Amino acid sequence: MVKLGFHVSISGSIDMAVERALELNCDTFQIFTRNPRSWTSRELREGEAEAFRDKRGRSGIDPVFGHMPYILNLASPDEEVYGRSIDSLRSGLERCSSLGIPMLVTHIGSHLGRGADLGVARVVEALGSALWGDDSSVVILLENGSGSRNKVGSSFEELNRILEDVAMPERVAVCLDTCHAFAAGYELRTYEGLEGTLESFDAAIGLDRIGLVHLNDSVGGFGATIDHHEHIGLGEIGLEGFGVIMTSSLARLPMVMETPVDGRRTDEENMSVARRLAS
Repeated sequence: MVKLGFHVSISGSIDMAVERALELNCDTFQIFTRNPRSWTSRELREGEAEAFRDKRGRSGIDPVFGHMPYILNLASPDEEVYGRSIDSLRSGLERCSSLGIPMLVTHIGSHLGRGADLGVARVVEALGSALWGDDSSVVILLENGSGSRNKVGSSFEELNRILEDVAMPERVAVCLDTCHAFAAGYELRTYEGLEGTLESFDAAIGLDRIGLVHLNDSVGGFGATIDHHEHIGLGEIGLEGFGVIMTSSLARLPMVMETPVDGRRTDEENMSVARRLAS
């Protein structure tokens, strides 16, 4: 069975995310473990982590994923931003460990025009710094980029450069975002195209290094380098494309949707579409 879920809110208390995931009929889900748009975060309240672990265990939903704030830039040449990003990632690992979350997704960041070689080196160093001394088993999932200017990790080859050089390779893997891959010029809409994309990923990195699929349609066209998510089947990948994806080998992996919040379609409707395509 395909494991499908959503990124769900932690508003009020982190453990409330479990109830929200159950209401959406999720088999898996993803959360921000803290405010996604600020460097600062409140401490977990007494009993909050225990409540999350207990509710998640009783729900039967597995696995669950954490996601780092958007403001991180692990490739930044700016020392202040870079240092804050490393500290935030280190804190994210600790929080996931406390919550019993085994994998933590992070955007990689931008080299800000200083070149891909510098960007890759900065990311490798940042990951090593965050993992150094961390005694948890939480795995960091690097999310592929959309190919937009100065972004690091939009190509499979560039992702592999990071994975090959990182000090603790067993603690780092990949979150494959369908919108980002499509925007970066990887074909997903046909069986032949998707097969070619997966062969390219396997040759560069290895399909066993994918820990999660972000299942998102794309507002932008093929290779447009636009990071703008759309409801399943309503974007440029389209229903036929998602029919291909949902019946491919990717469907053996957990799939989390990060679809828009608007009046055109609900999360429940996106779930219905995804399950129908998978069947």
